[in-house]
Amino acid sequence: MRKIVLFLLILTAAVSVNAQPTRRLQEQQAQKEAEKSPTAVTLSDRARSQYTAQTAMPTDLTWRRDIYRELDLKKEKNAALYYPEEPLGDRVNFFTLILNLILDGKIKAYEYRLDGNELFTPDNELDLESMLDKFYIDYKKDENGKYKIDIPSRDIGKYYIKESNYLDKLSNYQTKVTAICPVLMQGGYGDKPTAYPMFWLNYDEISPYLGQTQVMTSSFNNTTNMSLDDYFVMRQYEGDIYKTSNLRNVPLSEYCETDSALQAERARIEKQLLDFQNGLWNESEEKAVTDNSTSAQKEKKEAREPREPKQRREKAPKAPRQSASSGERLSVHR
Repeated sequence: MRKIVLFLLILTAAVSVNAQPTRRLQEQQAQKEAEKSPTAVTLSDRARSQYTAQTAMPTDLTWRRDIYRELDLKKEKNAALYYPEEPLGDRVNFFTLILNLILDGKIKAYEYRLDGNELFTPDNELDLESMLDKFYIDYKKDENGKYKIDIPSRDIGKYYIKESNYLDKLSNYQTKVTAICPVLMQGGYGDKPTAYPMFWLNYDEISPYLGQTQVMTSSFNNTTNMSLDDYFVMRQYEGDIYKTSNLRNVPLSEYCETDSALQAERARIEKQLLDFQNGLWNESEEKAVTDNSTSAQKEKKEAREPREPKQRREKAPKAPRQSASSGERLSVHR
């Protein structure tokens, strides 16, 4: 009996010794795979502020207007968001990057509401599996609870973005991207697929990760010389206006009945923004010129005017002379 117990103890120890290197190798392999992932980096709060090129929007604004644009990925300037269609080494396209960040729990996605507006609140956070089921995206979960899905990056044909144009208290005009929504192009009739907006992303949450992702923005220069964050901050994209923030919350297509009317309305809004911005600059320049001109005229006027002579000190009148003999004062007869 003792021999059997001793044999079992030796066998258990041998299995344990053999299992430890195997488990260690598996952990090392998993760590290497994680490091290859484009979302492997974990950012601290300090790093988040350093990696983004975009400044926070002040809360005390004197003027603001929100514009919604549609970025068609068939346009040359927007191709940086689409390519590579499939991962190429450590390079992935924009949708693959953000979906991996969502799957890893590093950023949050928010429901695309029926009114088309974004709402970045906890009760509007996206339920991931509901979204995957809604768009017929196959997925599996491994024993660690991580999702394994076939990312439909080829089917993302557009992005909706929200721009906030604002004026701070110092009269500085700024344009800031505040929200992004990927649009899935599927089905439809003929050669025109149907657009399905998937979810909204808060740009402030994703910008630190975009600051670490380099993209190629030119077919002539094939170097990855710009980060995705710079790409959005510097407005290297090209997008048509499809809605502005208004009291009735209606897109342009609701009141523009024809394509020509839609194009004319887009041009009118673009010109309105440009005229407002140029008007601010012209006012500043005119004020500076006016101030300089007034100062110069004042200096010339002072130079032309004769200076007032200094006042002479008035001498006290002399007392009348007295006679040396009699001591009487001399009188003046008129």
